[in-house]
Amino acid sequence: MRRAGPEVILDVVEIRQVEPTDADGVRRLVAVTNAVREADSPWLHPLTEHECVGELTHGWDGDPALAFLATAGGVDVGAGRYEISTYDNLHLAWLEVETAPAHRRQGHGSALLDDLVARARAEGRTSVGLTGWDAAAPAGFAARHGFEQGSVEVHRRIYVDGLPALAVPAAEDYELVRWPRTTPDADLAALAELTGAINDAPTDDLDVEDEVFTPQRIAAYEQAWAARGGRMYRVVARHRRSGALAGQSVVVVDGERPVLAEQHDTSVLAAHRGHRLGLLLKLEVLRWLASAEPQVREIDTWNAETNRHMIAVNELLGFRVLGRAVDYQRPIDVPPHSSGATSRTVWVSSQ
Repeated sequence: MRRAGPEVILDVVEIRQVEPTDADGVRRLVAVTNAVREADSPWLHPLTEHECVGELTHGWDGDPALAFLATAGGVDVGAGRYEISTYDNLHLAWLEVETAPAHRRQGHGSALLDDLVARARAEGRTSVGLTGWDAAAPAGFAARHGFEQGSVEVHRRIYVDGLPALAVPAAEDYELVRWPRTTPDADLAALAELTGAINDAPTDDLDVEDEVFTPQRIAAYEQAWAARGGRMYRVVARHRRSGALAGQSVVVVDGERPVLAEQHDTSVLAAHRGHRLGLLLKLEVLRWLASAEPQVREIDTWNAETNRHMIAVNELLGFRVLGRAVDYQRPIDVPPHSSGATSRTVWVSSQ
């Protein structure tokens, strides 16, 4: 680092994309992420290289994330992620910036963020999102770069030790069906409509459109998680008289660490609410896991802080809060922040 008058010029930051086939790059990316988790959110399980490769190859539903490694002076100082959807919200890119704890407040995170925003701008996107834990440092970083709070998500976990002792009346008009991991083609359209009920979950002040679920997207979601090694357990509620699908709950068991599982969507179509189907579906998934995956000990879930109904269900089942994360957003045309410290960024091709 050298000084030029009042301005501090930091070391050159080299930023390169990490491909899922780049074993060394993946290892280094994972090391930065885990150092950040240990410092900022020690309740999170470490990211594994297998998990990272799955994200970069398959994503959630066929739209893989892009990952970037920031290096200064030959040292890995940051990691970035860039996520978009090809199904909807084509105006938006969601970004993640992680700065290694030993290298913070030196402009490295800002250099990485500016590079990710430039990528979104070049793609014609008009808005970017950023998530940070509910703490002063992430809030200050977001504010300096023109981001405003749009929503708060809460991370909860249940430590599985037998089934919850709950007396819940059955919804006699509905049957609970344990769904196959690969949905038959004939049922994909109905499941896509059912999945769309998740759009009723609150998005608060975020500039987001409803997600678009097609039969092809449902198939891509199932294929992505199978390719990542996850074992999917989906229970649906079917209306007995009409045969219509009314609700669903999905949990995916980590194939690499099978004591861990993650709650994915739980949704009920508006016309079928008021029968406690959300609670019944989640209980049935727990019963299924108890017999099929008895080694599962932890299940994680995320909800918008304003999603009072689902939070009440989760707390009744025994989920407890681990952390709060703030979702920030800004339009792309907000000028980059300026401060006394600048960094020079060099793009390094991953090829």
